[in-house]
Amino acid sequence: VTIGSKEGLAHLMLATLDRGDTVLVPDPSYPIHIYGAVIAGADIRAIPVSSEVDFFAELEKTIRGSYPKPKMMVFGFPSNPTAQCVELSFFERVVALAKKHDILVVHDLAYADIVYDGYVAPSIMQVPGAKDVAVEFFTLSKSYNMAGWRVGFMVGNPDLVAALARIKSYHDYGTFTPLQVAAIAALEGDQQCVLDITASYQRRRDVLCKGLIEAGWDVDCPKASMYIWAPIPQPYRELGSLEFARQLLEKAKVCVSPGIGFGDHGDGHVRFALIENESRIRQAVRGIKAMFKADGLMKA
Repeated sequence: VTIGSKEGLAHLMLATLDRGDTVLVPDPSYPIHIYGAVIAGADIRAIPVSSEVDFFAELEKTIRGSYPKPKMMVFGFPSNPTAQCVELSFFERVVALAKKHDILVVHDLAYADIVYDGYVAPSIMQVPGAKDVAVEFFTLSKSYNMAGWRVGFMVGNPDLVAALARIKSYHDYGTFTPLQVAAIAALEGDQQCVLDITASYQRRRDVLCKGLIEAGWDVDCPKASMYIWAPIPQPYRELGSLEFARQLLEKAKVCVSPGIGFGDHGDGHVRFALIENESRIRQAVRGIKAMFKADGLMKA
């Protein structure tokens, strides 16, 4: 049991990594996937994630070109920030590669239930033999709307589970028992609440995607997660994600996360989080349309 996924991820890396170890992480990635390893003293090798790159070819190339040999790979699908989804065949290849090169795999399945349009997010634990090399984190923050409760868990490789349990015995006293009881009730109870939460995110996704496309912003509608990963419109591309996010805040009164915050390869994008209700999202779309009209991108 962990105090949310972030605490578990950070402590697992402290328990298993040493200074000079190499960790492979997709770029862009959720920050703790990167900085958990950095805090532990490890070196990061970023694997670019984009439609123009063969991910596994880059992964193999990086493994062969790294010295010392990478010790760990860290993934999180459906992805924060990109909302990228994978099928079970992806994890089958990951497990085979990990066994071939004797590399540990950490998977963060935070958005397991926040899925749309019939998509089902696979678990790496569905792959036969995955427990030989892998662990997987789950958090109740998203599926059960319990972000502030800070409760989750890790399953998988017994040695890695034992390593996390040991370091946690030194760093914390565990999760408050009533929270653990509440988590058990959530996991074992009626799951209609999960469906309702997912439906709410889907309505928000639909409103935002429709509004952005109407504004002339070419975005993909995600199959999972609570994010829209939007490429910076061409007329603003040279600004970079940080300056473009600042302009959205000042001109449109809309707050987004600049892609550079998730890795160098994220700088051509910004991340929208589906955390506001549909009315507020429509308000945000109006602000973006007004900005684009003022800048000559839309007809008045």
